[in-house]
Amino acid sequence: MSRSLIPVTYADYRELARRRLLNRFFEYIDGGSYQEVTLHDNAADLDRLRIRQRVLRDVSERNLSTTVLGQPWTMPVGLAPVGLAGLFRRRGEVQALRAAEAAGVPFALSTVGLCSIEEIAQAATKPFWFQLYVMRDRGFVVELIERAKAARCGALVLTVDLAVPGSRYRDVRSGMMGGVGAAGKLALAWDALRHAGWVYDVALRGRPLVFGTIASKLPGARSLPEFVDFVGRNFDPSVTWKDVEWIRSLWGGPLIVKGVLDPDDARAAAESGAHAVVVSNHGGRQLDSVPSTISALPAIVDAVGGRVEVLFDGGVRSGLDVFKALAFGARAALLGRAWVFPLAALGEAGVTRVLGTVRRELEVALALAGVTSVSEIGREQLVDAGNG
Repeated sequence: MSRSLIPVTYADYRELARRRLLNRFFEYIDGGSYQEVTLHDNAADLDRLRIRQRVLRDVSERNLSTTVLGQPWTMPVGLAPVGLAGLFRRRGEVQALRAAEAAGVPFALSTVGLCSIEEIAQAATKPFWFQLYVMRDRGFVVELIERAKAARCGALVLTVDLAVPGSRYRDVRSGMMGGVGAAGKLALAWDALRHAGWVYDVALRGRPLVFGTIASKLPGARSLPEFVDFVGRNFDPSVTWKDVEWIRSLWGGPLIVKGVLDPDDARAAAESGAHAVVVSNHGGRQLDSVPSTISALPAIVDAVGGRVEVLFDGGVRSGLDVFKALAFGARAALLGRAWVFPLAALGEAGVTRVLGTVRRELEVALALAGVTSVSEIGREQLVDAGNG
């Protein structure tokens, strides 16, 4: 691929990110758990869906705007929470926030982002979302919720599919897990020397390199082994739906449960008082060989029957993927790797560009499918989705 690659597609941004990032960080973003079956299926199952083309309809005006949890979005697309984003570009979460605000879509800050809730709040001009993991120290959970309230976050995103961390073999091979020995350490040092741009931008100018929101619990962000150890010691595998109700009572605002793949769990989320669920398998990074998110989506939409709003992530790489998720009943789709690779490649400008591309792709999809509003998209807009 040419060194002067002009990025347009997901694959383009992925390649630019691969060139710019230290190998261990690229593999961390790009990889999944175990044999990466679910990681592959998330995108492949979206690719297999076919849009029903319709012609000779007046599509001269098209409306992409929608509302999620009562808030207006310029299009049914948001930026999902991604941990460690500040390791991929200098103060990466702030850069992504600015791009999202300019595009009129929401940004969700991860609990384990390098930028703290307070740093994001200082940069924000609109409410952003905060993603929460439940930890053994319930007092610290209460503190995080209170800080999210003080930052006037628009929604709390409770991630529920990380009771224990999945096994990500790429991270072992790349050296992110540590224990590489003397030869491995030399290889990691050489990798850093080969990526001077990253070193200057992030390692030197991007300080402090700490997990901002939970810095008091985990001061350093340079070592994934430290992070994995922190997860094992602090993330609570005993969490149940009773804890969701407790969090809802503390938070008081819009509550989103992220990591739902089963219709029964979607019903339980609705019964626990959640306002929305995200159909998600953690980007194929937790339990491998679970269903792709697009294959799980229709049954979950049917199960909740409109009691909660249904959002979607996993494998979304284009506006066409967003269209397909909407056709199966999602209110909106969240980008994960699809915004992180552009961030790593070009910073805020990359996220801005990819959001613009997704918008244009979605507009074209509406026009050539013969619909004029995202609210009109349904299963009848897909071929072989029960509609021939």
